[in-house]
Amino acid sequence: MEPIETLADFYRRHPVNDQTEFAENNTGQGHFNVFLRQPCLNRSPFGRRDFYKVTLITGQGKMIYTDQEIPVNRPALVFSSPAVPSAWESGPGPQGGCFCLFTQAFIEAGEYKGRLPDFPLFQPGERHVLELDDTQYLLVSGIMDRMREVMASDYRVKYDMLRSYLRVLMHEALMMSPVPMVESHAGAAARITAQFLAMLEEQFPIDSPEQSLLLRTPAEFAEGLAVHTNHLNRSVKTVTGRTTSRLISDRILKEAQALLKHTDWSIAQIAGGLGFEEPAYFTNFFKKYTGASPAHMRASV
Repeated sequence: MEPIETLADFYRRHPVNDQTEFAENNTGQGHFNVFLRQPCLNRSPFGRRDFYKVTLITGQGKMIYTDQEIPVNRPALVFSSPAVPSAWESGPGPQGGCFCLFTQAFIEAGEYKGRLPDFPLFQPGERHVLELDDTQYLLVSGIMDRMREVMASDYRVKYDMLRSYLRVLMHEALMMSPVPMVESHAGAAARITAQFLAMLEEQFPIDSPEQSLLLRTPAEFAEGLAVHTNHLNRSVKTVTGRTTSRLISDRILKEAQALLKHTDWSIAQIAGGLGFEEPAYFTNFFKKYTGASPAHMRASV
């Protein structure tokens, strides 16, 4: 997997004719900028970024995530965050649209502080690609065109205005694709299961061979949640219909497949990063769930 891309890295690999000079804190409260998607790279590097990005895409292609590839064949709005590794691969034909990128410090200025990581469209496991109908496209493109106009202006408090436009864009997108919210009076089983799933997801992605999973068994997760293992297992089974062990194994398997596909790490390095004491244990685990060895899966990519 590629190293985490910084804002400075982005500006080095993505020169734009009308971009302003890069500065980490160009707004006085974090970073913000907005660009046209022209030119557009045929494929961006797969990995995580240390900034947020909202992209209006016109043109064909696909968004690539750890465990899925989402084709884009019509105008779409894509939400990217530091928590979700991804890449874009262009399809045939012209590319258009625009995008804005920003840091957490920019959007959280003022009373919005602390709310960005909880915004559903940026969270792992949620929907990040929203296809737009004609009416939605006109709304989104109008907001982003206005952002570009304000960014190019000399208006004294333009970054306050841009912050407001960005928040409006985020909430318009949320209205287009309502995300189910957990009921406030959910039972203990649902709360414990949600906490377990969040703790499981926090362990990923594995960014370097030196990194290793800290939690791999139901007992270890139960200890972290301060509940008995049997209570955790019953709660997870009740809510999801699956065992705690199987959910852990499925998530480890997804990460293994991503590492085999997107890195040049050795099988032994991947095994170590995923918490297996010996590469043979990892190979047996992988075969059990996929029917093929890690080496065979990598060779077939």
